[in-house]
Amino acid sequence: MWEALILAERGRIALEPDPRSWLDEAMAITPVVEVPVTFDVAMASRSVALEHRDPADRFIVASAKVFDLTLVTADERLPRCPDIDVLPNR
Repeated sequence: MWEALILAERGRIALEPDPRSWLDEAMAITPVVEVPVTFDVAMASRSVALEHRDPADRFIVASAKVFDLTLVTADERLPRCPDIDVLPNR
């Protein structure tokens, strides 16, 4: 959600009618379980093997690693990450 809000603020994505309403609706209709940014996630974010330095991607990958989750993503760079299981969504 944090990354979606940043992308909307930068005009890279449109969340209609507004970001808050879009995210509220998305959370209501999608079976999502939120995971916290814990101490372990913060520490893991510094050591994940990524080709780039995007802080949002670091937290996403670290969260998947710490909570032993499969990351579903349309991002073309993240499936190359050796630290986690990734299910490409393309």
